[in-house]
Amino acid sequence: DVQLQASGGGVVQPGGSLRLSCVASGFRYSSFAMSWLRQAPGKGLERVSCIGRSDGSTYYADSVKGRFTISRENGKNTAYLQMNSLKPEDAAVYYCAASPRYDSSNWQRQWWYDYWGQGTLVTVSS
Repeated sequence: DVQLQASGGGVVQPGGSLRLSCVASGFRYSSFAMSWLRQAPGKGLERVSCIGRSDGSTYYADSVKGRFTISRENGKNTAYLQMNSLKPEDAAVYYCAASPRYDSSNWQRQWWYDYWGQGTLVTVSS
């Protein structure tokens, strides 16, 4: 069975940091681009960051550039999202997703992804 297990969410004060992890199983992880997307209460799904299969290409939403870093370890079938300088507007459920497609210009589109994790909640509050 295909699984994407996201973890690492929690409650953090503004300015704090969290590291999210996404462990994949049941598919050829190294052949998939990996992304993080988020959904805040009452809002639509928002792209956060994407990392390519093997060349390390990374993409970020403007709202998180310079604060968030995406990475992956293909040997561990795991993707990470290091989130620093967190703001209240970063609070959301964060989902990891996997795509076998090559046109990364569509990484913000839900249809671009074949597999989704269950989400991990990030709360930013003082």
